[in-house]
Amino acid sequence: MLRKIFNGLILLPLAIVLVVFAVANRHAVRVSLDPFNASDPALSLTAPLFVVMLLSAIAGVVAGGIFTWIGQRGWRKAARLHAADARQAHRELDAQKAAQSAPAASPNAMLRLPVR
Repeated sequence: MLRKIFNGLILLPLAIVLVVFAVANRHAVRVSLDPFNASDPALSLTAPLFVVMLLSAIAGVVAGGIFTWIGQRGWRKAARLHAADARQAHRELDAQKAAQSAPAASPNAMLRLPVR
């Protein structure tokens, strides 16, 4: 139910805006990757403006995600260490519970000598 509301209120208007943007910006633009020769660039690409804009936005999102992931490596390491500590504590607790629930030997059983 919540997913349908999200799709209706957020994704549908966003899709409409992207389609309108693509239709309004169909003309071809030349993207130059050569900073030294502006009149006749060695590296250039001619594409519709909306493709250039959408690829730029996608590249920005991917770069931001990568840098965020790299920046959070300390948190991930700490989470792994804490998870390992928690697993060890659970194992020790389970061992203690097992030791407490085992039937205790009677004190007299330890004093008896084997019969020959």
